[in-house]
Amino acid sequence: MKSHKNFPEIPSDEFKKNTIVNYKCFLAVFEKEFGHSEMSVISSDDVMNFLVTVTEGHKASTKKLKYSLLKTFFNFSKSSIDPNISNPCDSPLLKKTFKVPKGQPWAILDKDVIDEIIFKTGSLRNRLMLELMARGGMRIGEVLKLRANHVNDRKLFLIDPKSGRQSEIVFIPKKV
Repeated sequence: MKSHKNFPEIPSDEFKKNTIVNYKCFLAVFEKEFGHSEMSVISSDDVMNFLVTVTEGHKASTKKLKYSLLKTFFNFSKSSIDPNISNPCDSPLLKKTFKVPKGQPWAILDKDVIDEIIFKTGSLRNRLMLELMARGGMRIGEVLKLRANHVNDRKLFLIDPKSGRQSEIVFIPKKV
């Protein structure tokens, strides 16, 4: 297992490239705002004002992500630097403010409707893509990354899937 170059105690296999880029960018903004302060004097109100300012005009899911990034940063600092540091993100008000509201449930299509959509698709390529997503449960990004050498009979080998694992195997039915 490889470790992250800046933090040897963190396995780099656990983080995707975009996750690390997101942390770096957001924590750089946080450092500009609070770099002059001791971590122990940063209050929940300071964090609330910062997050409201930084996430103004963004969707609720983005606000929740930024809150989670900051909370994770303070938890990491607490566990690796000083266990006496309190996490200002543990405030009930912050948790409630940056909670993502429950959305409407997705409408689930009947199998017959999906079959009709697939069979009415004109392009063979698009039809195969829809079949793999519907029958194999694959994401569009996973389908687009497939190559001929990733296929072995009814097994598809996914390289770098969305789940974060190095690889996955998808079994497709004979019908496809």
